[in-house]
Amino acid sequence: MKDICEAARLSRGGLYCHYDSTRQIFQEMISDMMDRQDQEIDRRIGQGQSAVTILNDILEVYRREMLDSRSSLSLAIYEYFSLPDLADRENALYAQYQLSADAWKKLIRYGIGRQEFQEVDIDAVFHLILFSYQGVRMYSRRMSVDEEIPSGIIREIKKILVKE
Repeated sequence: MKDICEAARLSRGGLYCHYDSTRQIFQEMISDMMDRQDQEIDRRIGQGQSAVTILNDILEVYRREMLDSRSSLSLAIYEYFSLPDLADRENALYAQYQLSADAWKKLIRYGIGRQEFQEVDIDAVFHLILFSYQGVRMYSRRMSVDEEIPSGIIREIKKILVKE
């Protein structure tokens, strides 16, 4: 909660004036993050933008986030939804996974359809992207991550996806 209060620039009391529970706070944050990403992908696809350009822009955001351990709420979200009373129920972490899967798969199918991306196992590539990104975000809270880690991951994702 400390990270969330700092990010929102509110005290705990101020935060809870706006929300009923910690669960509601996390669900709102996840929902907002995923809605923004999905809407951005939809908007850009609707404009007919290059799939490679969209991919490069998203991966650049991911690269910066992987290097910025201070602003990562990934670990806090994961830890919260891993609490014993929440871990066995349907939760926002799984909903985040599903929304992320939908957005990424839409982009990958779009890129394949435009002949900009290789024919790939879409599920496997999505999992590679998501778990690499989230893994680095979580580890970056506990250890130093140098530029080569996210840059190398992104370089390999592009090799897998983008046609030459």
